[in-house]
Amino acid sequence: MSLTAGIVGLPNVGKSTLFNAITKQEILAANYPFATIDPNVGIVHVPDPRLAKLTEVFEPDKTIPTTFEFTDIAGLVKGASKGDGLGNKFLSHIREVDAICQVVRCFENNDIIHVEGEIDSVRDIGIINTELMLADIETIEKRLFKIEKKALKINDKEGLFEVATLKKIKSNLEQDIPARSVDYSINEKKLLKSFSLLTLKPVIYIANINEDEFNSPDNDVVKKIKEIAQSENASVIKVSAEMEAQLAVFNDEERVEYLTSMGIKETGLDNLIKTTYDLLGLQTFFTGGPKEVRAWTFKKGSTAPICAGLIHTDMERGFIKAEVISYEDMIKYGSELKAKEAGKLRIEGKDYIMQDGDVCHFRFNVT
Repeated sequence: MSLTAGIVGLPNVGKSTLFNAITKQEILAANYPFATIDPNVGIVHVPDPRLAKLTEVFEPDKTIPTTFEFTDIAGLVKGASKGDGLGNKFLSHIREVDAICQVVRCFENNDIIHVEGEIDSVRDIGIINTELMLADIETIEKRLFKIEKKALKINDKEGLFEVATLKKIKSNLEQDIPARSVDYSINEKKLLKSFSLLTLKPVIYIANINEDEFNSPDNDVVKKIKEIAQSENASVIKVSAEMEAQLAVFNDEERVEYLTSMGIKETGLDNLIKTTYDLLGLQTFFTGGPKEVRAWTFKKGSTAPICAGLIHTDMERGFIKAEVISYEDMIKYGSELKAKEAGKLRIEGKDYIMQDGDVCHFRFNVT
């Protein structure tokens, strides 16, 4: 899948430190604004305990998890929508991602400067969101200038519908309501697909906290962030970039030992990856055999032929059928053969909507 999430935020909130931990890459993480100018792209494995269970069933030569893409985008500053800092370039990078992960600084550290002089998470969220909304208003105004007079003059129904839809969004943006918080008709949704509105993208707020607060109840700052997120139908993930950076250099055994000692079952990063995956409507199906067990990412609602095409385009073009066993049945019966003998193998055709956890063999023929 080509879908990607962009990590954004003000300078020095922990974006690049977090990105280093996510991808275990050593990109520049400096204590000054604009340390990250070009977006860095990293591929991460999607945590999925089902893959280990299927590996026990199939005993393959190798196991391949599905992956997801994160992009680290340089820090925005107040005035970015007007080109301040490196604003125009940064905003163009955000337009290219499918979801926004906004890192919000919730930790105190006198050695790390804050671009606004002091820590204020609510203000920081407001700065980022305002810049994105101003950029969207500019996009809408340019489009309205181009089409509104003509649509009115010739009474063009499609043009007038577009004008009305854009004015609806613009009115909300001017009231500090992001485009994603507005209700749309089916036709409005279709129209908006042609625009790369920044505030239409789904958002996760990443509350970057101190390590010693990770396993504690939410502090007042995190509670305020959650209130903002709730008003926007967004999500909030607590992460300690400092802790994740430490975990990134541990081997698996050290990692488990450390998390156990801290009383942590799941890291903030694992939660972030899975939440972002779900936010974009992504699901997983599996293929298995003696050579490999593999997880594959697909968009929720995809048909069996489309999913087969993720493996190879010929499989979609020559699709005949899909032999499907649910993950639950595969684990319950312990083998493909026993699941089949129990009548749990289903033969699905071209119209079958793939389900999360399906274990599949695709039959195809290309002449």
